[in-house]
Amino acid sequence: MFVSSWRSWSFSKETVAPRVLWRQSPVVDELLWYFAYGSNMCADIFVERRGMRPSAATWGWLADFRLCFDLPVGPGERGVANLICEPGTRTCGVLYRISAEEGERLDHSEGVPAGWYRRVAVTVSTAEGWITAFTYQSVFSSPGRKPSRRYLGLLLDGARAHGLPVEYLAALGAFELAVDERPEYQD
Repeated sequence: MFVSSWRSWSFSKETVAPRVLWRQSPVVDELLWYFAYGSNMCADIFVERRGMRPSAATWGWLADFRLCFDLPVGPGERGVANLICEPGTRTCGVLYRISAEEGERLDHSEGVPAGWYRRVAVTVSTAEGWITAFTYQSVFSSPGRKPSRRYLGLLLDGARAHGLPVEYLAALGAFELAVDERPEYQD
């Protein structure tokens, strides 16, 4: 597996064993794997905006979870990425190797303290084998929500940059888009 730096990406597939992780209060100097399936797949978001510096990255498949966009954002029909437990489905995403301290900062940027998302332990199938990681899942759900063109573009940019399979790119591109009510994003 080629994972020498955060700018070098390796590739994989994955499976899941859901379990909520309890946050550790003391930050320890250890490395964790984080499975990103939403906008954090995009380096502009994960590295530039969130300030993460992963020491390695690869891609993989998470079994028995389906990607959806049911976490509401804004007053219209826009939603952001979430995972729903659904046997027989799978979601592709990017695994990042980050420090425990970065994991704590990521919890805050993802709204864990406010209850928007919770950490969930997963096992991801990669080309090199299984990787135990954490990801985020929300209990908030608003059926009928859809990704905006801009938001889905972030997922597609990240998926392409990390070499996710063509069939998964097609599946992402097939999601129906929300009407973005914000004036700055009108076509």
